Amino acid sequence: MSEKKTPFVLGITGASGVIYGLRMLQYLLSIEQPVELVMSKAALRVMKEEHDLVLAENDTQGLLRYLELPENAPIKHHYLMDYGASVSSGSYKTLGMAILPCSIGTLGALANGLTENLVHRAAAVCLKERRKLVVVVREMPFGHIQLKNMVALSEAGAIVSCASPGFYHRPESVSDQIDFVVGRVLDQFDFDNALFKRWKQDAAPIVTPQRAKTHE
Repeated sequence: MSEKKTPFVLGITGASGVIYGLRMLQYLLSIEQPVELVMSKAALRVMKEEHDLVLAENDTQGLLRYLELPENAPIKHHYLMDYGASVSSGSYKTLGMAILPCSIGTLGALANGLTENLVHRAAAVCLKERRKLVVVVREMPFGHIQLKNMVALSEAGAIVSCASPGFYHRPESVSDQIDFVVGRVLDQFDFDNALFKRWKQDAAPIVTPQRAKTHE
């Protein structure tokens, strides 16, 4: 019997660029990494606007079909307001959490210690338990308040990043740029991945798995 894997927490909130979160979810489930997923209502709205993806809250099977993943993929999809969920407690062990993308509203809530939904609470748990929390902001430009909030989160122990794809790997498509960002987030949690060609790497990246749909 194989050893049970510790789950990873993924938050997807209502910033433009939900494709980053969808792609990360697709990759993690494709390697059979259990995922505890929490999505905001605004994230669902952005999915509709950016990808014509219409999902009801907690529609796990619809999400898996969109990502072309099997129905038995190791995912636990939590309701946004379920404060009794496993990830709301520090005694529930996880590998940490990524919020990808992280909206400006979510950034502000986390920086000020607010826990108004399960995304906030799960992130607060990671901070208090000293687990890795990676917050990937997708916005431009940043105002003074947002920059202060990023500093506050960094000082609290989070890793604050921006969804900024590189170009040294010579991307040929939007999907290549998405995979660059997702691959760099995965690196923060030591997930071995070949989603992009690394600096000074001679070999081409391995194509795994089939990518989430994008408008190219």
